[in-house]
Amino acid sequence: MGLTLERPAQAPGPAASRPSSGSGRGSRARWVWGWAYSGILSVLLTLTVLLGYLVTGIASGTVDWAALFTSSTWSPGTLAFGGLAMIYGSAAVCVLALSLAVPVGWAAAVALSEYLPPRLAKPLRLSIELLAAVPSIVYGLIGIMVIRPFVADLGDVPGGDSLLAAGIVLAVMIMPTIVAVSVDALAAVPGRYRETAYSLGLTRREVVRSAVLPQARSGMRAGVLLGLARALGEAIAVFMVIGRADGRLPESSGDIFSSLVRPGQTLTTKLAGPEPMLAGTSGPYFAALCGLGIILLALVAVATVWGTRGSTGRAARAPRARRSSAWLRTPKDRLTAVVRLGALLLPGALLVGMLGILLARGGAALDPAFWFSPSEGAAGGGIRDQILGTLLLLATTALIALPLGYGAGVMIGTRASARTARVLETLTVAIGGTPTILLGLAGYVLFCTTMGWGRSWLAGAVVLVPVVVPVVALTTAGRIRSMPAEITEAAFALGLTTSQYVRSVVIPYTWPATLTGLLLGLARAAGETAPLIFTATVFFGAPALPTGIVNAPVQALPTHIFTLSQDSGAPEAIAQAWGSALVLVLITAGLLSLAVLLRNRFEGARRWTT
Repeated sequence: MGLTLERPAQAPGPAASRPSSGSGRGSRARWVWGWAYSGILSVLLTLTVLLGYLVTGIASGTVDWAALFTSSTWSPGTLAFGGLAMIYGSAAVCVLALSLAVPVGWAAAVALSEYLPPRLAKPLRLSIELLAAVPSIVYGLIGIMVIRPFVADLGDVPGGDSLLAAGIVLAVMIMPTIVAVSVDALAAVPGRYRETAYSLGLTRREVVRSAVLPQARSGMRAGVLLGLARALGEAIAVFMVIGRADGRLPESSGDIFSSLVRPGQTLTTKLAGPEPMLAGTSGPYFAALCGLGIILLALVAVATVWGTRGSTGRAARAPRARRSSAWLRTPKDRLTAVVRLGALLLPGALLVGMLGILLARGGAALDPAFWFSPSEGAAGGGIRDQILGTLLLLATTALIALPLGYGAGVMIGTRASARTARVLETLTVAIGGTPTILLGLAGYVLFCTTMGWGRSWLAGAVVLVPVVVPVVALTTAGRIRSMPAEITEAAFALGLTTSQYVRSVVIPYTWPATLTGLLLGLARAAGETAPLIFTATVFFGAPALPTGIVNAPVQALPTHIFTLSQDSGAPEAIAQAWGSALVLVLITAGLLSLAVLLRNRFEGARRWTT
């Protein structure tokens, strides 16, 4: 049975034309547009700085673009710079990650939203979102311990460093993002759509397919885009399990699958390695690396255009009607329920397994003295100063990123035309997919060198802002697109101006999704290592809290873990690294739990919308 309950194609949505804000009562809400434009301006400014850094680097030397796209030979000694193998590696690990994460993530999201009662769904959703709180460097450590041996046994390859290991690690990393954003999109579908569909005698599977998914499709697609952006931009976790072998390409089409269990290289792992430091700041070597950065940004933009085509400016496509025997409806409904509920087992098992490994290897974190005492020497004492530095960076980043990201999301979802919204969305996802190593290098040149800040905690927080803003903006815009048209119609029928509409309708409706985006963005920022190494942190010697901005570094948990993990021959350093990783996960999980409570309270406060 093919029944679809969705917005008519000509119904006025959030981006439809509406009365302009004039004088009088609307003038008191004009601050809304200044705020929204500042959000978009921050995205464009970040992209300008990043492109300026890369273009200046390319201009400092000669880049053979043909060789960069068609050759797999990378040899700085002979000035041969071919990036084809890295492009193939990036595409392979992203396809693997999406192939594993999207089906499971979407099925788990539908199960949480449509099959489980709220009292059971909320704690299960929180447990899945806790996976997003795991820093990327911890994923890398667990990938070394679990994924590499699995791939080594599967492919009969020594070590297990491979594209497949990187794809599996990325799948685990992006799955919580897909689940969290998709659940938000599904929850935004008004309950009366379901009630009407059930009253027509549809089964639960048919209700979800015909009445719920068409309304939530754009938000769920935004979750996949956020996951893809993180997969393209992730460097540290992939760096630790992929093997970083240059020049590896399948020799034939039949060799593609066997190449997945061999070491490889991606664009991000090349840029996150030591070569940007060895290449200096000018010349053909540095120019070729900047060319790889441009290619990476272009790939993110192309993937975004492909992924968002049809998501704006067109009505949701109706599912195709399929004839089904009446006696098969109930078995199909039960089988679908089993599959979707079973999809919840995988994220739950991953979380339990990760916590088990962290507790087993990071037992030092269970001692309160480890939390509240300063470090001693290279691997002794506690991590009090690193905890304070991390909290300072996250709090400052959240204060800057929340208004900017929220404003950008409101602008994309309400003010911009369909074509402009697609362009802005593409630019926003491109920023989200930017390797943080590039943000760190650009931030080092801008803040630490040009502005003379040296290593500064504020520079580190500002560099982390582009990591968070795209997540906040895209989740906000996705929620606005899923807003029922009748809410917009009712608002303008009451005579609200556009700015009043945003202040009184859009903000209350989207706030829970925006908070979810902020948490996901901060969870990613909490584990970022590369940008802080260049701009804000030192391993030891910094005060617990800085007293100024210029030449005021801090110590932070991600860089502390990364530095300790490099000293793999010292058991004390490894134990300190695992203990620090467990503390970082617990802190992020605590913040996440607190914010989920706030989000649930806001969700309850906006039930007037449904």
